[in-house]
Amino acid sequence: MSRPRTFPIVLAGFTAFLDLYATQPLLPLLMRVFNATHVAVSLTVTASTVAVALGAPVVGRLADLIGRKRVIVGSSLGLALGTGLAATSTSLPQLIFWRFVQGLFTPGVFAITLAYIHDEWPPSHAGRATSAYVSGTVIGGFCGRAVTGLVASAAGWPSAFVALATLNLGAAAAVALWLPRDRAASAPPSAGGHGRSILALFRNRQLIATDAVGLCVLFTQVAMFTYVTFHLGAPPYNLSTAALGWLFVVYLIGAAVTPIAGRWIDVNGHRAGLGLGMGIGAVGALVALIPAVPAVVAGLALVATGVFISQATASSYIGAVTAQDRGLAVGLYAFFYYVGGSLGAALPGLFWESGGWPASVAMVVVVQVVTISIAMMFWKSRPEGLHYDYV
Repeated sequence: MSRPRTFPIVLAGFTAFLDLYATQPLLPLLMRVFNATHVAVSLTVTASTVAVALGAPVVGRLADLIGRKRVIVGSSLGLALGTGLAATSTSLPQLIFWRFVQGLFTPGVFAITLAYIHDEWPPSHAGRATSAYVSGTVIGGFCGRAVTGLVASAAGWPSAFVALATLNLGAAAAVALWLPRDRAASAPPSAGGHGRSILALFRNRQLIATDAVGLCVLFTQVAMFTYVTFHLGAPPYNLSTAALGWLFVVYLIGAAVTPIAGRWIDVNGHRAGLGLGMGIGAVGALVALIPAVPAVVAGLALVATGVFISQATASSYIGAVTAQDRGLAVGLYAFFYYVGGSLGAALPGLFWESGGWPASVAMVVVVQVVTISIAMMFWKSRPEGLHYDYV
C-alpha cells in the first residue's frame, strides 16, 4: 500500500483542535465579564469535551457508512459555523451552549481523520502518519489559544471567536480541496448491526485498555492547561489574558518532537512510547510546582510533549488491534478520550478549592502513573496485525 501525502492530515488536525480549548486563556477574563466562579467558566471547556464524547461513536458509524472524507469536510464546515455563532453570545449560558455545539462537530474531524489514517497508510507507517496528524492538532491547539488571547485583549472576547471562525472556514476549504478521497475500502461492519459491533469492540480488552489510556491522557492535558491559567492569572503572577494565551507556545515544542517520536514508536513499540510520554509528562508536572513563571512554563512544555507522544502512541495502537468497524472503534476511543477531557476540566476544581495548584498537580501525577500501569498490564509489546519495519 502506498502512502498518501501527510499535509492534508496535518491540516485536518489543525482544524480539529483550533477551537476545542480556545477559551482556556480567557477563563480569568470570563470570570470578570460574567461575574462567575472558577467552576462556572470552566464549563466553557467541559461543554465542548462532553459534546465530543457524545458525538464520537455516532460519527464513527456514519463514516463507516458514507466515507471518511465526506464526514471530515462536513464536520469542518459545521465547526466554522458553530464558532461564528459563539461570538453572538450575550451571557455565559449562551456561550456554554455554543461551545457544546462546537464540540458536536469536532469528532467528525478528530476521530474520523484517525480512522482515515489507519485505512490509507500501511501498518508499518501508521505511527508516523498519526504523529504527523497529532502535530497538526498541536499547532491548531496553540494557534486557537494564542489567537483567542491576543484578539480578546485587543478587541474583546467575541472578536476572538470571529477570528477563529474565519480560520476554521479557510481550513475547511483547504481540507476539502487537498484531502484525497478514501482509497482503501474499510472492512465491512460486523454482522448483526450497530449494537453487536459495539459489543464486539467491548470484548476487545486491548482496545478498551487503549480507551482508558486515552481518557487519562486528555485528563492530564486539560487539567494542567486549564488550572494553570487560574494559577498564573492570580497573585503574585497576575498574568494578562494575552500573556496567558502565549503560555501555549510550549505546544510548538510538542509539534516538533511528536513526528520524531512517531518513528520511534514504530520501531520500539507502543508500551515503550507510552512510558516515555507519560514519564516526561510526570516530570513536567512536578517542575511546574516550582513557584517561578519560567519553571512553570518549562514544566508545561514537558507535560505537553509527553501528552502528544502518548496521544500519538495510543491513537496508532487502535489500528493495530482492530480489523472490523474501525471507524466505530476510533469513535469509541474518542468518546473515552473526551470523557477524560471533561473530567480534567471539572474534577481538579474540587482539589483546587482545598489545596490550590499543588493539589491539582498531585492529582495529575497520580493519573499519569495509572496510565502507564494500564498499558503495562494490557498492551502487548508487539500487537498482532501490526508489522514493524526499521527503515
